[in-house]
Amino acid sequence: MMARHFMAAAVAVGLAAGLAWPAQAQAEDAWQATRAAGSHLLMRHAIAPGTGDPAAFAIGDCSTQRNLSEEGRRQAGRIGAAIRQNDVPVDVVLPSQWCRSRDTAEGLGIRPVEDEPALNSFFAGRGDRNEQTEALRERIAELDAEGRKAVLVSHQVNITALTGVYPGSGEIVVIRLGEDGEVRVEGRIGTD
Repeated sequence: MMARHFMAAAVAVGLAAGLAWPAQAQAEDAWQATRAAGSHLLMRHAIAPGTGDPAAFAIGDCSTQRNLSEEGRRQAGRIGAAIRQNDVPVDVVLPSQWCRSRDTAEGLGIRPVEDEPALNSFFAGRGDRNEQTEALRERIAELDAEGRKAVLVSHQVNITALTGVYPGSGEIVVIRLGEDGEVRVEGRIGTD
């Protein structure tokens, strides 16, 4: 009887270890993809509780916006540390003009940080989905032509429109622009 319980426990541990291994390997592959020439790190801003923004929203006035929580600020710092620890050669960090994206970008601790309007949220009709998605593809093509790797900090709706991925807060989607101008997902990195 005791041997059967021991065997069942051993099988359970083995299965758990087997299930964890593919996830770990995928994360390692995704980090490797971040270091490859021509790839970029497209990430959703860190934790900012709620959805959308208040009706009185104004770019440049953080008091009118949904902002990062303290946990979101800590999360941004952890993400930046992971990027540095994984030796990702970032040339520029491009956030949307929303405070939660800009604060995430600053919190990464990677310089320089330059606002990129093509990354601005178009949730609830605040922008034009098709126009901004095309502008973002063009911006990625410019970065590629310059040989620069970027961390692009944006919003769920923008990332989903560009990649089809619905990212969690702070999640990194590793992307590459194909020869056909379409964005390819090279991997995903959950940051918490």
